[in-house]
Amino acid sequence: MAKHELLTLQNVGKATLKDLELLDITSIQQLAKADPDELFHRLGIIKGSTQNPCNWDVFAAIIHEAKTGEKTPWWEWSKVRGNKFEKHKK
Repeated sequence: MAKHELLTLQNVGKATLKDLELLDITSIQQLAKADPDELFHRLGIIKGSTQNPCNWDVFAAIIHEAKTGEKTPWWEWSKVRGNKFEKHKK
């Protein structure tokens, strides 16, 4: 069985691959055209629950790698995300 091409990205493991499959993302080319905000929002709807904001960080990191080839740790995207999702907390 061949390794799924998305698993070649630094921050894609089994759980992230499963999330991407739920989002109908099956290739690096598709991922390069994606938006982390949209993927994060859609995943919450599909799963019927609020997602951990770190999922946004992972999406941002893997989209960046798909577009540029540059590998970055997902947690470096936390500062980019900032408090984007804080408004939803009380």
